Amino acid sequence: MKRLLLAALVPALLVVNADALAQAKPKPAAKAAASTAVDPALKTAIASTTRDPKNVLRDQYRHPGETLAFFGVKPTQTVIEITPGGGWYTEILAPYLKDGGQYVAAMYDPAIANQPQYRYRQSEAMTKRLADTGVYGKAKVQNFDPKAPNFGPAGSADVVLTFRNAHNWVDDGTADAYFKAFFDVLKPGGTLGVVDHRAKPGTDLEKMKTSGYLTEALVIELAQKAGFKLEAKSEVNANAKDTADHPKGVWTLPPTNQHDAADDAKYKAIGESDRMTLRFVKP
Repeated sequence: MKRLLLAALVPALLVVNADALAQAKPKPAAKAAASTAVDPALKTAIASTTRDPKNVLRDQYRHPGETLAFFGVKPTQTVIEITPGGGWYTEILAPYLKDGGQYVAAMYDPAIANQPQYRYRQSEAMTKRLADTGVYGKAKVQNFDPKAPNFGPAGSADVVLTFRNAHNWVDDGTADAYFKAFFDVLKPGGTLGVVDHRAKPGTDLEKMKTSGYLTEALVIELAQKAGFKLEAKSEVNANAKDTADHPKGVWTLPPTNQHDAADDAKYKAIGESDRMTLRFVKP
């Protein structure tokens, strides 16, 4: 009888032990965000003496190597940067892509009348900058209409990058059109990288518009509505010192510094804004 009982119990014990082992076994980690190891060629571009020294000082806040590594930018890709402004990332990306890739600066079309003057100044400056083929290679400008954005032939880009721009589109009511245009220009499997000032969860839309800070939830919603899938988030550009509730919004902080001189030390101690860093993929 004892033998019969043991014979009956052994299979059950094996099942229990197998279940216990399965539970004890470490569960697979969520998909890694992407290696933050920085390509040596990218490090070289970041360390280049052709960069403006004032821009180099902001590396401590903008983390260009880690950010571009997170977005998976490779030197053989076609990368479109949306409204690169004064060219902070242009100084890094265009030389990095010079030999095997293609850098495209998406700029407001200067042929369109009655735009804010800064757009014409930035367009002219970018055209002059990229004329230095010794530094920037075959980098080019892609002009677009901000009311109906189009960033090139469908499926022509590997990566689209936008840094601290989305809050402007939300304020203008054009965000949906921009994200749709990003989706259209990317190849299947292409990457959309977004960095922007991060509002506290639950911040209402009007507050976002006036402060320049957006919730991650809103940006993710905009991207998903256009067809993207959120692949990963990174805290590389996070700043726990930033409360995101300053008198003049994000523009209170460096580098804009819209505050009284007496408060300079206070805001300098905070540094630049807390920023979300999101990587989306086109299925």
